[in-house]
Amino acid sequence: MSAAADTQVLYPRVSLFAVMLAAAGLPLYIHLPRFASVELGIGLATLGTLLLVLRLVDLVQDPLLGWMIDRWPRAQGLFAALAALGLALGFPLLFTLPSDATSIVTLSLILVLLFSSYSLGMILLYGRSATLARTTERADLITLAAFREGGMLVGVILAASLPAILLGFGATRGGYPAFGLVMAGLALLTATLTRPLWRRPVRPAARPSWRGLRRAGAVQLLVLGLLNSLPVAITSTLFLFFVEDHLQLAGLSGPLLILFFLSAALGVPLWTRISRHWGVRRTLLWAMPLAIASFVGAASLPTGAGAGFAVICIASGLALGADMVLLPALFSIRLTQSGLQASLAFGLWSFVGKLGLALAAFAVLPLLALYGFSPGQPNDAPALWALTLAYGLIPCILKLAAWTMVWALPKETASL
Repeated sequence: MSAAADTQVLYPRVSLFAVMLAAAGLPLYIHLPRFASVELGIGLATLGTLLLVLRLVDLVQDPLLGWMIDRWPRAQGLFAALAALGLALGFPLLFTLPSDATSIVTLSLILVLLFSSYSLGMILLYGRSATLARTTERADLITLAAFREGGMLVGVILAASLPAILLGFGATRGGYPAFGLVMAGLALLTATLTRPLWRRPVRPAARPSWRGLRRAGAVQLLVLGLLNSLPVAITSTLFLFFVEDHLQLAGLSGPLLILFFLSAALGVPLWTRISRHWGVRRTLLWAMPLAIASFVGAASLPTGAGAGFAVICIASGLALGADMVLLPALFSIRLTQSGLQASLAFGLWSFVGKLGLALAAFAVLPLLALYGFSPGQPNDAPALWALTLAYGLIPCILKLAAWTMVWALPKETASL
């Protein structure tokens, strides 16, 4: 089989592996806060602290996982199988926990299993970009990124819609226990169908050092990645709270979430095409103000503004499409062109993304608890004001700071 035909077969498998990971990741940062607070009776401040502590585990774990993948390149298939099996076991355990009788220790152990499996799969997929692409040229790395991020968006749409669909078919407890079983099946199916991905020989590369990462410009991108992840981390954590408790649109939370990710899916090829002509830096400078405007718009919406929030979902989703494909692709390109092994570096990239989610939960969930916000219950004006502040205005400030960092990127790195 020719190299071109080989990659034509492999790229859809890349998308499938991405579907599994994204479908696993979305419940951990969108569904988990509401499930844990409403179904398990865990306080928001306690949950926020727990998520931050688990991210401290990732501080050591994610770079270690990346080092392991680079150290034993022939074990790619084993690492992929372990990631899928961990997700297949963890999700049924998580979503069948008993209401109001779950200890923090039990929840923590299950989340460690899920976060570790998710991290292993993500670092493997992103760290092997140079191996999975047809060549290491920029155009081929971008094509691989488009297949990968397209699969990611299919996965998040699947995860966003499935609980509500299963609930409509009679599933209990918000559809989450049934969703956990579906996730287990998806993980096992993916592990089986994507095995050929991990038989490809790994391209030789040098082990990354801090000096090498700095020389490649990767450290600057890691800082940008962390800052840029915070706004979407905050809005993802609070999405269901904002829709169901502030806007009072409980029946529309699922469709609105799907609309958001469908818009992101449309944004991926749009921003990819624009970046080919105008460069990554300039494209991000255009896309990020769209996100800033959507945060401001969300903060101004009154109760019941379903149509207005649908517009916000479209705008912010389109902006997310640029973040999803351009920053990881630029990071991968800098590593590949510098001849550095990517898995350890993407261990750092994975940690940065999850640190953003943890910092978001640690910052905003206790803030809401301080103002007396209670999910699924009647809330007074100060509590809803705190929710609006956390969902709209704080992300706006953070995104503006990230925009200034993009402005400071060297112009010679602008194009792909």
